[in-house]
Amino acid sequence: MNKFVHLHVHSEYSLLDGLSKIPKLVTQAKIMGMDSLALTDHGVLYGAIKFYKECKKENLNPIIGCEMYIAKRSMHDKSAGRDNENFHLTVLAKDYEGYKNLMKLVTLAHLEGFYYRPRVDKETLAKFAKSLIALSGCSSSEISKALIENDLKQAKKITKTYLEIFGKDNFYLEVQRHLFDKFITAHDLNSEIYQDLNRMGTEEIKIIKNIKKLSSSLKVKLVATNDTHYVMPQDAQAQDAIVCIQTGKNIQDVKRLRMIDSPTYYLKSSEEMAELFDDMPQSIRTTVEIANKVHIEIPLGSVAFPKFSVPKEKSADDALREICYQRITQRIKNLTQEAKQRIEYELSVISKKGFSTYFLVVADFVNWAKSKGIISTTRGSASGSLVSFAIGITDVNPIYFKLPFERFLNLYRPTLPDIDVDFEDKRRDEVITYVREKYGQNQVAQIGTFGTMMAKAAVRDVARVLGWPYAKADRIAKLVPFGAQGFHMSLDMAKKQNRELGTLYETDAEVKELLDLAQKVEGNARHVSVHAAGVVIAPTDLVNFTPLQRETTGSKINTQYDMYDVEEVGLVKMDFLGIRNLSILGEAVKITQKTKGVEIDLNTIPFDDKKAFNLLAKGETMGLFQLSGSGMTRYLKELKPTSIFDIMAMISLFRPGPMNSIPEFIERKHNAQKIKYFDKRMEKYLDLSYGVIVYQDDVLLTAINIAGYSWEEADNFRKAMGKKIPAEMSKQKEKFIDGCIKNGMPGNKAEELFKLIEPFAAYGFNKAHAASYAVVAYQTAYMKANYPVEFMAAVMTAESDDADKIATAVAECAKMKIQVLPPDINESGTGFAIKSLNSASATHHKEAIRFGLSAIKNVGKAAIDAIISEREDKGKYKSIDHFVKRVNLRVVNRKTMESLIKAGALDVFGKRNAMLRALEEIKASGVSLSKSIAQGQGSLFAEEELEGETKISAKISTFISSIEEAPKEEILSWERELLGFYLTEHPLTKFATQIQKIISLKIGDIDPISHDQNQVTLGGIIASIRKTFTKVKKEEMCFLKLQDTSASIEVIVFPRIYRESQNIIQTDKIVIINGKIEAGEDTPVLIADKIILLEEAIKKSTNEEVFEVIIPKTADRILLAKIYEVLKENPGDLSTYLILPDDNNKSRKVAVPFGISKNIELEDKLLKLGCLLNN
Repeated sequence: MNKFVHLHVHSEYSLLDGLSKIPKLVTQAKIMGMDSLALTDHGVLYGAIKFYKECKKENLNPIIGCEMYIAKRSMHDKSAGRDNENFHLTVLAKDYEGYKNLMKLVTLAHLEGFYYRPRVDKETLAKFAKSLIALSGCSSSEISKALIENDLKQAKKITKTYLEIFGKDNFYLEVQRHLFDKFITAHDLNSEIYQDLNRMGTEEIKIIKNIKKLSSSLKVKLVATNDTHYVMPQDAQAQDAIVCIQTGKNIQDVKRLRMIDSPTYYLKSSEEMAELFDDMPQSIRTTVEIANKVHIEIPLGSVAFPKFSVPKEKSADDALREICYQRITQRIKNLTQEAKQRIEYELSVISKKGFSTYFLVVADFVNWAKSKGIISTTRGSASGSLVSFAIGITDVNPIYFKLPFERFLNLYRPTLPDIDVDFEDKRRDEVITYVREKYGQNQVAQIGTFGTMMAKAAVRDVARVLGWPYAKADRIAKLVPFGAQGFHMSLDMAKKQNRELGTLYETDAEVKELLDLAQKVEGNARHVSVHAAGVVIAPTDLVNFTPLQRETTGSKINTQYDMYDVEEVGLVKMDFLGIRNLSILGEAVKITQKTKGVEIDLNTIPFDDKKAFNLLAKGETMGLFQLSGSGMTRYLKELKPTSIFDIMAMISLFRPGPMNSIPEFIERKHNAQKIKYFDKRMEKYLDLSYGVIVYQDDVLLTAINIAGYSWEEADNFRKAMGKKIPAEMSKQKEKFIDGCIKNGMPGNKAEELFKLIEPFAAYGFNKAHAASYAVVAYQTAYMKANYPVEFMAAVMTAESDDADKIATAVAECAKMKIQVLPPDINESGTGFAIKSLNSASATHHKEAIRFGLSAIKNVGKAAIDAIISEREDKGKYKSIDHFVKRVNLRVVNRKTMESLIKAGALDVFGKRNAMLRALEEIKASGVSLSKSIAQGQGSLFAEEELEGETKISAKISTFISSIEEAPKEEILSWERELLGFYLTEHPLTKFATQIQKIISLKIGDIDPISHDQNQVTLGGIIASIRKTFTKVKKEEMCFLKLQDTSASIEVIVFPRIYRESQNIIQTDKIVIINGKIEAGEDTPVLIADKIILLEEAIKKSTNEEVFEVIIPKTADRILLAKIYEVLKENPGDLSTYLILPDDNNKSRKVAVPFGISKNIELEDKLLKLGCLLNN
């Protein structure tokens, strides 16, 4: 029989306070012979379901609890100072009812009682105390605090209150013993640490002494617990590290929360606990008594669909069938027998699986969104359903795109269908609000998710708390390779895959310490946030299924359980994703209707528009969904797509792994003789991709048609290959090859076929997903090709909060010969708008794009609304003083007006510098701005009645005309400051020719995939600088933003380079930077190796000898790679340039990012490759 049960246990879900991973925690308890275990994380139930399942798997009795925070007064009292303090209380659920009450308490603590911590009060505890057990808590409990003060009277009073709340049989006095005094005498400690440990040791002795008296006096049983935060004794240092990560401290810091000095917070054995409490053995026996009271059975695996209203005489199946047949003829005019049979088949599968309600719910909110003009699409396999197409969930016809329904749903698939819906990102919340209002605020919430410390992040976090210099930590973190697509890279795998990292681990003690510690925290939950898409809709109050909380930085309510656990408890996850490109499409359609009177239904545009395909062939992809970026653009120019299926394939292939098939796909596209099929039976599903395997569906259909799999077996095959478990993959390989042989394929061919499909089984795109994305991509290309000005205005409106993207869009407009007009106080709206130009031009569009006021910094929505409302109500503003007189100065304040002037929005009234000076003159002429605002006056001209409006206007006008305009450099600087980029003219324009000769590529041409880890030379203007210091040596370094005419990039300048270039690194300086691209998982950055001023670089390039290699027009990617390798084999100091053939019989000069040594052998090799030399 078990002798002890742990009842006070923290896991990693006590975020950055507990280290224990639940599986390891439960396994260790099992190894120790325990038959029960509790989980009591701080104020949350994040890990409850994972813990419950893990315990059941190991045949342990799960005790679900929470270390709750108890408010000093009412949980609704939140006065600074008075209510900062709270008390701990350990609360355990006895059964399912207790578990539900615990969820309610935790939810109320977060939604109503949160003040620094999620708190409840005793009154609320009393309301939901049924089937709960409470332990008095650790040294931070209310009772312990009284006992530390030797206030037994107060302790008795508090205890009696809890006895009334929970009942005599359900309340226990908790006692802990961490032996702080033992560690004081065992170690030579810093004086401050000694004092802390001495204080805690004294307090612990007082608590134990007094709690025994309290127990004896009130006849309340003692229960022994260990405040468990990690599993094994050797995890103490890792526990200390995560606490440092949480608090932002360094392990060497003395003044911090320390757990390393008393390393007793691990999962102790029954024997250790019995020895620790040998003076009160009954406290050990009580743990078993409590565990025996606990029997929780949580119903998992069932599905609780939202309640969807259908007529009483109809079932959900009837309603779905009726809607389906009502609407399918509106979407497919001539319904074929094939389509009718497919609808019947799909409806029968949906009915047998019991999913009709699910389809009705999704169709309802998608069609509501469409009725409000909100553009949507689906992602994932949902587009493979003709029923989904019929009822409006998706706008992709699965028959046209040859999409199999079974990939989405079949009778053998055990899980719910997953319908992920994308909406315009600007309007996504409208759809969620509709769902909340329809089903009830208490029945709808977004899903919580946990950010975890993956390998690279764990290395950086632990290095910081160990006090490593940034550069040194950065170097080790960068040695950790990125995982294959869809898979995380572990540190264990990284040491095996990267020889340098493995060697450092074996030979460098510091690196070993770092990686060992990082491995212990790797994968731990670091923070909680809101899932990007997931929403749950419950049939009753959500709190019956999951605890809730508010998002950490807002007011939205989300579940404490993650997406996996909400499904475990029966909730149906709906995915509402916000996509920027859908907002662009929505805005483009509105602008087109407004300016041209053309109503565009994106779902009816033809898939054979020549303008759209010509646009792609020319590589004009900026702003297009899934098709922009230098790498994709280069391939599109080679491919010259002519069908939606070409776009669909490119979206699928342009990712690590499948990318290797792109050259072959392009070659087959342009040469029909190259099209071949591995097996003739594959032609029926590979015909649209020229015989190239592109999609995951191709793999599944191969398994079914060639290897004889059923859809159930094919689905299992997909999952096994995706998980990359060697034993499973080996079984599947054997099964697949055997199946192929049985179906007439020779064994060697079957082996070859398996090798061919293997990468796509794990990494291939879902075909329905590709079709959905291809349709949106094509729609963006169609709008840009046919309504270019409207489309670019929509792009700029959608991206108005991102200055870098606006700058890129403005540069694109210049290429497209679209004029971008500066903001104008009399013409600009909130967003970017179209303006017809009076003078037509053969080279430019007839319409221009007028800058929106929302893109100007310091000009908020309230100010914009006030300016536009006044203008629409009483007409245009006539002058600066007329403007100041009319607007509400409480809203349009001094800073706003200065920003409008500097950005050029008031250019219609005169020179910017003069108007800025005029603001001072206006104040001098009338009432000061601050006084006006203070007095609530709507005008600066309170003395108007005395002086006369004309007199003041004349005075201001004379003043403005007398002031010289600011220098052009200053005006451009204002534009960059307020707009984020240069609008009227870029400072680099006049140096464009010289810069082009020096740089290896433009910032906008950097491709995160192909340029990662490449040495490059970039040129641009320093737009901003952020100085900082390294953590340990406190050496100065900086992060700067380098901007050219195409885009901008963050540059990291480490201390040595910073010292060498400190005089150069100044805002607005034009520089040339050589360095290495670090793409990583986010936006690429440049690690600077050398920074020089442009003029110095020009002088150097003018004087130095160069070697130019003229590339033949017939060159392809393979030949370019060979030329590059030949050059790389001859390193030296000679600057080298490639003269590349470009469109329209032009050429472009590209700098090679390394020097070479010229010799006869090198020249012979280049000539044999067809190059011409200019030297």
